[in-house]
Amino acid sequence: MVALALIGIVIVSVSLLLGRYPIDPAQALAMLASRVVALDPSWTDQQQTLFFNVRLPRILLALMVGCCLSAAGAAYQGTFQNPLVSPDILGASQGAAFGAAVAILSGFTGAMVSVSAFCFSILTVFLVLTVSARARGNHMMVVVLAGIMVSSLFSAGVSYAKLVADPTDELADITYWLMGSLTGAKMTQVATVAPILLAGLATLFVLRWRINILVMGDDEAATMGVNARLVRLVIIVAATFLTAACVSVTGMIGWVGLVIPHLCRMLVGADYRKLIPASMLMGSGFLLAVDDIARLATTAEIPIGILTAFAGAPFFLYLITRKKKL
Repeated sequence: MVALALIGIVIVSVSLLLGRYPIDPAQALAMLASRVVALDPSWTDQQQTLFFNVRLPRILLALMVGCCLSAAGAAYQGTFQNPLVSPDILGASQGAAFGAAVAILSGFTGAMVSVSAFCFSILTVFLVLTVSARARGNHMMVVVLAGIMVSSLFSAGVSYAKLVADPTDELADITYWLMGSLTGAKMTQVATVAPILLAGLATLFVLRWRINILVMGDDEAATMGVNARLVRLVIIVAATFLTAACVSVTGMIGWVGLVIPHLCRMLVGADYRKLIPASMLMGSGFLLAVDDIARLATTAEIPIGILTAFAGAPFFLYLITRKKKL
């Protein structure tokens, strides 16, 4: 845990240095301190504007989104007792994509696109849970199947939206949103989603030991006095809100919530009391590092969703082909 935290601090410090207009960590700390106490500025107005309006919001958003997607992925994998589950298993990402596409087609921009994406994401998961509650059979299997079917439905809706979109601007906006990006991150976005993310993370952190009980099965949970269905529902709702809030402000960023928990299992084991905090720390550092590559590798910024797929897919192939069980 300490090593992961230290690595995260190093990545943040390096991220402050990287860019076409360098800002060293000492100046960054001084600018932050200047918001509390009066200091003689050793920086230019251009550096201050860049730091507070561009670089700091982007770093904070990358840390928050990476932390939350990884924690949600770990929680889903434990709750569904399936190591192949990711945060979009219940259709949250596809619902958000459809909501964003509808907003873009309606002429909305900026915050309204995020609001629409968040609302449709929550609506999608609510629809999945409603359908699964009325279906027969193994409850967890039914939830997963309902998630796949509803996700496919909204995916078709996104495809239709791309078909009827104006190719000169709307189609490009929808396509770029689907690839995921932290470009244009603002402090208002960070402040808006922070309460939702903190509430969801706090819920998962407090209930992380109960995920260990859920992994053993409902019968074992009942013998220990744990209401497995209620706990599972609370965890799913918390993880869903985390996923929906993240996707609504960044677009679709895949593989983080699937791969990072597996990496953490190699480090700290399968005990969710340690796995959830480790996933939070590693996920935040990983996404920030990938975002640094996305904005600096080429002159034209690479959508971060492309890079996470490039990094996550080969590792996942290694996971499913190695002899040891996941």
